[in-house]
Amino acid sequence: MTESIERDARHKARMQRKKALIDEKIAQAQDEYGLLLVHTGNGKGKSSSAFGMVARALGHGVKVGVVQFIKGGMSTGEEAFFRRFPDEVAYHVMGEGYTWDTQDRQRDIEKAQQAWAVAAQLLNDPQVGLVVLDELNIALKHGYLDLETVLRDIESRPELQHVVATGRGAPQGLIDAADTVTEMSLVKHAFKSGVKAQKGVEF
Repeated sequence: MTESIERDARHKARMQRKKALIDEKIAQAQDEYGLLLVHTGNGKGKSSSAFGMVARALGHGVKVGVVQFIKGGMSTGEEAFFRRFPDEVAYHVMGEGYTWDTQDRQRDIEKAQQAWAVAAQLLNDPQVGLVVLDELNIALKHGYLDLETVLRDIESRPELQHVVATGRGAPQGLIDAADTVTEMSLVKHAFKSGVKAQKGVEF
């Protein structure tokens, strides 16, 4: 009993010190501007995280623009859901499927460039508070888009607009320009055990 009381007391003292440090950091963090976030890596969850941010933004009354590069060969749960909010979410599926399905590099380049034209419009709209560029990293990795053009358009966006770019293989230039970068690492995946992609989990 005495050991438990002492342990609880030590825990409370640690948490008090931690709270003081965190409160100080929060007080010092006063800047506010649109962020560029990059979700990359080989693990699952890059797009899922971005669409979680879409839900979060909508909860705050923020208008959202979504442009999906590469994807488009199949319908997804997030598309079906967010299309229910046409006044709040401008949802654009601009790809025709994964590169191993399309097998047509020139067509993929054409579709990626068309998608970027739509993305550039969203990045120029001050009414849009969050822009999701889903699988942009793949389009950049394969050279379907010019990185300097992409960075210039992102840099020129409205001051408070947030941007999220997803996909494996984010180029270093995009990582350098980002405010927040998360790399999803793969530890284990059901597909490697022969489990097929299932609704609500993979799409």
